Formats: sequence, C-alpha cells, structure tokens
Amino acid sequence: MTLERRFVGASVYGLRMPIIQQGDDIAEMISDTLIDAGCSSYQPIELNNRDILGITESFLARSQGNYITLDDIADDVTDKFPEGDVAVAFPILSRNRFAKVLEGIAKGVKGKVYVCLSYPADEVGNALMDEDDLYRLNINPYADILTKNEFRNKIGTYLHPITKTDYLELYQNISDKIEIVLLNNPKDILKFTNQIIVASIHSRYRHKKMLSDLGANVITLEEICCTPAESHGWSEFGLLGSNYADSNRLKLFPRDAESFCNHLQKLILAKTGKTIEVMIYGDGGFKCPKTKIWEFADPVVSPGYTSGLKGMPNEVKIKAVADNHTKNSLEAVKEAIEEKKKGDESYALGTTPRQITDLVGSLCDLTTGSGDKGTPVVLIKGYFDDYLKGIPTE
Repeated sequence: MTLERRFVGASVYGLRMPIIQQGDDIAEMISDTLIDAGCSSYQPIELNNRDILGITESFLARSQGNYITLDDIADDVTDKFPEGDVAVAFPILSRNRFAKVLEGIAKGVKGKVYVCLSYPADEVGNALMDEDDLYRLNINPYADILTKNEFRNKIGTYLHPITKTDYLELYQNISDKIEIVLLNNPKDILKFTNQIIVASIHSRYRHKKMLSDLGANVITLEEICCTPAESHGWSEFGLLGSNYADSNRLKLFPRDAESFCNHLQKLILAKTGKTIEVMIYGDGGFKCPKTKIWEFADPVVSPGYTSGLKGMPNEVKIKAVADNHTKNSLEAVKEAIEEKKKGDESYALGTTPRQITDLVGSLCDLTTGSGDKGTPVVLIKGYFDDYLKGIPTE
C-alpha cells in the first residue's frame, strides 16, 4: 500500500483572544478557544498530543493583576537602603523597561543616585554612542570613567538609532538626585558608593558576586518587589521583566508561571483528551543583525513550562548525514534518525545547543509580535516530528 506523503512539518498559529481584565480565568478562556478553533470553518485546527501552546507573559500577568506603583518600588528600596547614596549598575537603555524603574528607585533613595551606564552599548545592544568613536577619540572602555559632561565634550549628543532618544538626558531628567557616570569596570562603582543596585539582567549574578566580594552592600533588581504582598503585585523575578503600564505603574513578570502551565495542561487534557505542552514566554532570545540589538530584556525566555519542554533538542543534522554517506542519501538519513531514537547522538554534530524553551519561546515571540495582531496565545504543531513522519514507509 502506498501512503500519502506528508508535506507539512512544524506549523505555527497565532490564536486571537478577547481583551482580558484582572481576575479573568484565562485557563478556561484559552482551552475553550482551542476547542472553538477546531470547530471553526476558517482554518480549523486539529489538536494532537505533544502540540505546544505558548502564552505571552503579559497575558498571565494582567490576569493576575500583577502591578506595582512607583511608591511600592520606593518603599522597598528605602527598606533596603535607609540612608546614603546608591549606585544603579549597568541598566539597559529603555523608556518602557527601565525609565520608570529608575524613577521609583530615585524616590526611595535618600542621597544621590549614581546611574552607572556601560558603554558604547548596554547589555542588550542599545547604543549609547558610535563604537567607532572609541578608536577615533582613543577612549579605553575598560579603564576610562566618563561623567555626563565629559561625554558631552568628547562625543556630543547621541540619539539612539531606533528610538531617537538621548538616554543620558532621559535618565538625568528623571530626578535631581541622579548623576550619570559611564564605566565598564564594576570595581570603579565603589569610587562613588558601596551601596549598589545591580540592574544588569543576564550578568546580574556575576556583577553582584564581584561587588559583594569587594565588601559592597549589593542587591539586584530581582530582589525588589519579589515577596508576596497584599497591597500590590510581586514576582519571583522582582523588577526584572517589568514593563511600563502607565505614568505611575509597572506591570511585573508573572508569578507562579509553572503552576499555571501545569493547570492548563490538565484542563486541556480533561476537555479534549490530548496532552499538549504549555509554556509562558516573554522576549525571544534573538539578535537583530542590522541594529545589533539583542531582543531579550526579560530575565528568561520562559518563566514556566510543562515537563515535556525541558532540555535541548536531540536532532539529526540531515545535511551532514546526506553529505557524508556513500549509500543512498534518503536511506542514510532514515538510518541516522532511527539510531538517534536508540540513543546515538553522534549525528547531532553541528546542531545549535539551545534549550527547547528558548527556541520555542523565540518562535512564539516572533509570531505574536508586540503590536496589534491580537494573538497572545500561540499553537505550534509538529514541532517534535522528524523527517520520517513525512515520507511513506511502504
């Protein structure tokens, strides 16, 4: 018997959801939408075991009412640093990601706030200056400390190439307590104060350890608004992953994301009989080659996911197998995939070693975008399929 060849591999669907409010049962809403999508006359979707469902972090956080005010930030900062000057080390350059965080911090600090910016760009690639100016002006970014005035004298005014924002001016104007300093060596921060809030995202643990080892009193953004509170929101990630909500509020990264994923997985199984994988996703882990900006301002791609998404893919590099066998290429690929299923990983040479959640979360983020598509939920089908599921066996 000749079986029909399967031409479609992994496929991705953005699912349109209602506009939600705090307290909405989004697990019920999402599971019902999946069922409705399967019955739709327009592109009906059949749900299968091991499909993947991604929910954007803001959808969960909004349903939780996970918001804080600038006063909430200020109160927590004052509790941790009751007196004196405080340095804020290596924040990213962002209007919606950090400007309001800095405003809240400044409200809580009693003395000066030294905002220590890395240069020529921040941790995720937002430029503070033209990198070529380092060479043209003989600036050593590993040794030279620049005040805002020294930067102006050497560089002048630099506008971010995408947002057209002068971040030195933006951060300076947040509070008269703020003094801008440009440096890259964490040790140099101690020349200004030994009370430090590490605001870097992906380097936060290293920066905290370096400064703590030198005797500084150090916390990270992860340690602000990170404990349960009745009067306001909170997150295990503290202020990391927070985002602008309005002039006085920030939306935090969602809390208890893994528990939500497990609950939704069980709910979908009860309603459909299918076991699918569920994850919450934020920023994808990818970099724009033109702007050099790394689109990853969240602390993790996925703060919570079901167990089937743990680990890294174990895949066969098909082109390498096909290029390095004397036998029929199709038969060589089939043999390699079968050997992989037995535990032979030798054919994985050359595949990119990334976590499944980072890969899938990036795919979800690209699908949803950050605009008006209205698809905060993404369904991915066939992601765990391999080539053998696409060709007839007899």
